[in-house]
Amino acid sequence: MVYEATVSAPVNIACIKYWGKRDTKLIIPTNSSLSITLSQDHLRSTTTCRADPRFERGDRLWLNGKEEVIKENGRTWVCIEELRRWRRAMEEKDKKLPELSEMPLRIASYNNFPTAAGLASSASGLAALVSSLSTLFSLPQTPSQLSLIARQGSGSACRSLFGGFVAWREGLASDGSDSMAQQVAPETHWPEMQALICVVSDQKKATSSTAGMQATVETSALFRQRLQVVPSRMDAIESAIKQKDFESFAKITMADSNTFHACCLDTTPPIFYMNDVSRSIIQLIEQLNKANGKPLAAYTFDAGPNAVIYTLDKYMPVVIKAVQRFFPPAQDLEDRLNVMPAVEKAGFPMMFDESKVVKWEKGAVKGLIHTTVGDGPRVMAREEGLLNEVGEPKVLA
Repeated sequence: MVYEATVSAPVNIACIKYWGKRDTKLIIPTNSSLSITLSQDHLRSTTTCRADPRFERGDRLWLNGKEEVIKENGRTWVCIEELRRWRRAMEEKDKKLPELSEMPLRIASYNNFPTAAGLASSASGLAALVSSLSTLFSLPQTPSQLSLIARQGSGSACRSLFGGFVAWREGLASDGSDSMAQQVAPETHWPEMQALICVVSDQKKATSSTAGMQATVETSALFRQRLQVVPSRMDAIESAIKQKDFESFAKITMADSNTFHACCLDTTPPIFYMNDVSRSIIQLIEQLNKANGKPLAAYTFDAGPNAVIYTLDKYMPVVIKAVQRFFPPAQDLEDRLNVMPAVEKAGFPMMFDESKVVKWEKGAVKGLIHTTVGDGPRVMAREEGLLNEVGEPKVLA
């Protein structure tokens, strides 16, 4: 009998950023954070886990077809072993259960977007791993309980275990037992919310998030001031989400992105995640909002140059038209949501001053991804598995 499970998991993009750990081994954050889960129809990681006693001893893992070493006591290893421990406890209580905890694992994972380019690939990847392995092991733990494990693989992965709007509570316990993710509102709560991702670079970033945030914790005075304002921002943005108050949501989201990157600049040596194109996108959104009289869009940048612009469906055509005019993408938008007819008819706010925005040559933005708020991990059919008969990755078309 073959024991296998395949699960896809979504990307999440934070509105209140996670940056800094008070425990680097357990990945307990210095502050709570909040994110929006994006649709897996456009951005996802898919992972297949298989347990088989006939495999050679030792677990093996492939990411996008390339084998990765599972380092003992490394983050992936910790996630696997913690889930094994939970499965082993079940087997000890019920001797009829197959001893999956003792079987070697073969794991294949694919992202349908660039890895390590600032698009939260580690979050969706670790969430897919934890979800697929917990499905394989038939674990009874809730998504919040599973988030305690996913967090130890990649902090923001804990938020990808839910759809919709998700908070990661920093917690108070020194062992991290209360530092977990919770859903603030499901994906159905605010369906008008959409996102436009501007892929400024698909290259691996020069400073990893892990190294960057630790340097910030150790050297930035501004970082310590940010910790004082995050709790009130969390309360305010959760209230804005529940009330569907886009104006408040947008102001808080942009303010937190700005202070996060200010902390990066305040780090010694300074960390530059954004580039000139990134800053010009900020300039564009600020001008659109000013001309509109109130925010019609909100920018946010994670640890990379790529912009995520949140807006409501009624404003998305204007936002796409503006981005395409000032940052002509190298590749045309793949119009999966059929927005382009509305884009062609859209007009800018009457007071919009084009002279205040720098116009870039084609290719400054590599591409655009238009997406919506999405659901949490999805268990997939057996035929969608990523491993072949011998437990190695299938060659995907």
